[in-house]
Amino acid sequence: MIEPATLEDVPAVAGLEAVCQGDDAWSEALVRQGVTGTVPTVRHLVAREEQVVGYAVVSVAGDVVELQRIGVEPARRRGGVATALLAAVVALASEEEADRVLLEVRDDNDGALGFYAATGFVEIARRPRYYRDGATAVVMELSLTRPDVKVWTTS
Repeated sequence: MIEPATLEDVPAVAGLEAVCQGDDAWSEALVRQGVTGTVPTVRHLVAREEQVVGYAVVSVAGDVVELQRIGVEPARRRGGVATALLAAVVALASEEEADRVLLEVRDDNDGALGFYAATGFVEIARRPRYYRDGATAVVMELSLTRPDVKVWTTS
């Protein structure tokens, strides 16, 4: 089940953030700010089974929804959790009447690049030395308005 994160989810999301993002992980305090609405454009979603097994963080700004983070518990990867989270992000973007969804992904993360490409995202730019370790970010976009682009969903 995908749903908005609650204050009770903050420790679990912060723990997954540390596992999934390593040196680039956001602190529990920053996660708490996003979940509680201190940062008004940011929304956290969680994938919940009996516990939180994945999360997504988006920023909603006018005609753009930016997928800032997505992470899945390692034991649950390749089981559809990221797919469900991404579908929820696309649905949120449509509800907000956004024109597109943007994201950045490491250029050395072949699995993520393939996952996003398979769901309709296309590369639009690169940001050298974007990550703390100097890795390049690939900027990808999913258009929600172009008639030649089929918006992907899980249904």
